[in-house]
Amino acid sequence: MTLSMYQASVPVFVRQFASLTAILNKAEASAAERGIDPAQLLEARLAPDMHPLTRQVQIASDSAKGCVARLAGIEMPSFADTETTFAELKERIAKTVAFVESVTADQIDGSEERTIVLKVGPGEMTFPGQTFLLGFALPNFFFHVSIAYALLRSQGVDIGKRDYLGG
Repeated sequence: MTLSMYQASVPVFVRQFASLTAILNKAEASAAERGIDPAQLLEARLAPDMHPLTRQVQIASDSAKGCVARLAGIEMPSFADTETTFAELKERIAKTVAFVESVTADQIDGSEERTIVLKVGPGEMTFPGQTFLLGFALPNFFFHVSIAYALLRSQGVDIGKRDYLGG
């Protein structure tokens, strides 16, 4: 049995967003339990030149919706990057999941050779669809989700590998 482009993308994003939402719920509860300002967690960075938690979630969202839209050859929804609370981040994740789940297997399957062009600064990156999915989009998505996990873990949120991997 072969693995389709749809199976390698949509269910993967949806599952990991469920885990990320659960992690954000734990972070929000942790801030309340410890009596700390949630902004301390939302603005946390692993290094001064890295994005804070809010931006990590926004980029994970952009990566997933951009990947699915490009593979399907459809317009990607645009979300303003204005989230400043856990509730707003979870709402963004929910909107991203709703979009990703609205795209069908028929729209994505067969996109292995579709030319994907990304604008990167003044230049472009061009990929065949399968290389884009497996070599760029998924690694980028998991990087930002992993950094979000690591940021919260470094701030004392009681989460572990099982939280990251989900149920």
